[in-house]
Amino acid sequence: MSLAKTLNWEMLPEPLDFDLNDLVKSASSVIAPLGPINTFAARNPWVGLEEQPFEKVARWLKDTCDVDIYPNDSVFQSARDRGEIHQNFLENSIQHWLNSQSLELPREVAESFCRAALIQNQPSSSTLEVPELKSMAKKLNRFTSQMTEKHSVKTYSQRLEQLGRTNAAQELNRHMIKWCKLFLDESQAVWSMPNREEGFYQAWRKLVQHDPALCRKVRKQLGKLPVEADAALKEVLLSLEIPFSEIQDYFEAHFLALPGWAGMMLWRSQQAAEETSLLLDYLAVRITMEWALIKPCLPLPEKRNDKVNLEPLIAAWTEWGNLPINAWSQLSSTEIKARLALAYRFDKILCHRLLLEAWEKTYEDQLKTMITSQQPAVATENVKPALAQFVFCIDVRSEPFRRKLEKTGDFETFGTAGFFGLPIETCELGSNHTHNSLPVMFKPQFKVKEFSPGSESYQQRYQAYSSLRFTFKTMKNNLVSSMVLPEISGPWLSLQTLARSFVPRNAGRTFSKLRETWLHKPSTELSLDYTQKSETDLPIGFSMKEKVHYVQQALKMMGLTSQFAPLVVICGHGSHSTNNPYGSALDCGACGGASSGFNARVLAALCNLPNVRKRLETEGIIIPKDTVFAAAEHITTLDELRWLYVPELSVEAKEAFKRVQAALPKVSEEANAERIPKLPNIGTHLKNPKAEAERLSEDWSEVRPEWGLARNAAFIIGERRLTQDCILGGRAFLNNYNWKKDKNGTILANIISGPATVAQWINLQYYASTVAPHYYGSGNKITQTVTAGLGVMQGNASDLLSGLPWQSVMKSDEEAYHEPLRLLVVIQAPMEYVKRMLDNDHAIHQKVKNGWIRLASIDPEGHWESWS
Repeated sequence: MSLAKTLNWEMLPEPLDFDLNDLVKSASSVIAPLGPINTFAARNPWVGLEEQPFEKVARWLKDTCDVDIYPNDSVFQSARDRGEIHQNFLENSIQHWLNSQSLELPREVAESFCRAALIQNQPSSSTLEVPELKSMAKKLNRFTSQMTEKHSVKTYSQRLEQLGRTNAAQELNRHMIKWCKLFLDESQAVWSMPNREEGFYQAWRKLVQHDPALCRKVRKQLGKLPVEADAALKEVLLSLEIPFSEIQDYFEAHFLALPGWAGMMLWRSQQAAEETSLLLDYLAVRITMEWALIKPCLPLPEKRNDKVNLEPLIAAWTEWGNLPINAWSQLSSTEIKARLALAYRFDKILCHRLLLEAWEKTYEDQLKTMITSQQPAVATENVKPALAQFVFCIDVRSEPFRRKLEKTGDFETFGTAGFFGLPIETCELGSNHTHNSLPVMFKPQFKVKEFSPGSESYQQRYQAYSSLRFTFKTMKNNLVSSMVLPEISGPWLSLQTLARSFVPRNAGRTFSKLRETWLHKPSTELSLDYTQKSETDLPIGFSMKEKVHYVQQALKMMGLTSQFAPLVVICGHGSHSTNNPYGSALDCGACGGASSGFNARVLAALCNLPNVRKRLETEGIIIPKDTVFAAAEHITTLDELRWLYVPELSVEAKEAFKRVQAALPKVSEEANAERIPKLPNIGTHLKNPKAEAERLSEDWSEVRPEWGLARNAAFIIGERRLTQDCILGGRAFLNNYNWKKDKNGTILANIISGPATVAQWINLQYYASTVAPHYYGSGNKITQTVTAGLGVMQGNASDLLSGLPWQSVMKSDEEAYHEPLRLLVVIQAPMEYVKRMLDNDHAIHQKVKNGWIRLASIDPEGHWESWS
């Protein structure tokens, strides 16, 4: 039965008239939409499977495509060696599992077997090769009636490969990769695929008849296919005689064969109304081509429902249960069944589930001890405001910087989602490109443009610069011009190569300065006032009511509605690296893989508007006249704060700004000193961490300019004083929240459905890229190939790789840096608030219940409660 949301087959029409679109939509739940890499957005690869328990999905993926989504033995062993898996939690897991089983075995025997199974590796090959083992397995074969191997639905080409009769699955994938690259290409193909505007199936059908990579007979068969994709797909499904009850499973198997290319098709189908049938086209192309390739091998042998192989179960008792092979003959039938049942149920996947849960509980216990032992003083309402307040994104990289900043002066920091609640599409001065600067699960509702009166000369220079880059790229990708390009660009590129290779830090600084000096960007303004609809049918700017609404919402979400400092700095964040296809993966996940500096500037400018402040007063939010909002950007690769927008300051704000400016160099230095030594191949006694950070960001041979969000493990929703004295090691997303100001739970609900969900997607993408890098990651950066202008492959004919590269999660070939733990959400609120949130939010309740996310809360008295 499919793991995706299943249809009620009895309610469907007769098979010849069924709606393929419903089946395709349900089957697509096994993949995640994959957007272009230049706007990399973290995706939970199992977002459509959360209705099922994590362990069940793990077993299904292992059966279906031989992918393990639990950490492997070496990762667990490293965690145990570091003391990160406490034995008492492991013991509790064993006892809890045994309590749920019905085994006719002495409890101490079962416990001893389970402990040994968790400590040791799988039975050795030498034990499995003992002749007596095979003989004993034959004798005990009659005891396997209740144990049968599970067989998932596989494609016909995969079944043929399992039988050793052909390499049809590899051949099919090779052809699909070729056609997907041609159809989806955005910039790199020398010749574009003809008829792309007619859709994938139509364009493919017209060209495949002339594909020299296919034999004449196959081309002829494909040329006779129906004109419409759904008709062709139905015809082939009937020809393959796939049972109606297995069609959805069959579609799922085809999606999982190339989840990257299928995911890109899914993403494209969600972007435009004219491409909503793209997934059906994809399946029509793939399955009709499969039919043509395997037709000579049809019909296939019937699928077998083999009994369990007893040899590993007997070997497990030999190594873990101290039961010699010949001792099985002395056991009663009841005891034989019980021992075989225990070994069968307590398999590798269950062992890894219990180890992961113990690891996660150990981390939770350590975090609980750290937070609750601080005993922060009770906050009072009449505390003097700080000299300056900083609002950072919840990103885990902000935590160390905030901690250092708070220690250097009378500064207060807040954490909120990096798009600051602004559902906007942005357009910078001189650019024709717009960007959706908000989480990918939402759509923009407004457009904000950057403009400057009298900026025609700058825009001309910018257009010239952009045209030069575009022309160079076009020539590089053109068959004829690419032959003469080296002669034209050789001297300049040779100089740049030498400079960037031997003095990357100075070269990067020089080239940036030259570019900025030549462009000479003028001071700019933002189109905050509503003017008209844009080309994309979005209103440009906001009405007065909308301005007040979004400012009020932002201030409430960040918990800053009173006690304003003279200077309030809204801090976006972005990264800086060179020659890095994954550069956008290091930017703000709440802004769709871009810097959140633009959003920070928009919010700060809105907060400074006198008429907005006046209307906020009627809502109970009184911003003093002397308080000024500014905007800055936290450059995470360098751990420095760059000013983006500093309006005219009041006397008090000027003094605060002066103090902030004096403190920032020390903050940057200390933050780099903490962060840089964690990178591999860098000594702990680094003389100048700041200079090293600059080198890493400018060196075009550097595969790891920063760690990004690696090791993220917790999302803490509460007041800053809860964690202010904790060294969280850059592992926690910090979202300010005061339950006393949220009587109806609306703010908490918004945090959970927005920022917490984005954080979970980030967490599970790092998790997946660590535990299954060959399937959910993207391999080694050094051997990656940027393809079709939209993603990366390994070599020239692989799946479109959807996850993070090896260097983002691994310290070395043998040692993982990221710890694959599922996200722990901690909420500072009374238990009734948390219960109300779970009751009202089916999605988060399902995530917690099925093990996709973990949940804990801290009540007003400081008591910690685990909900998972």
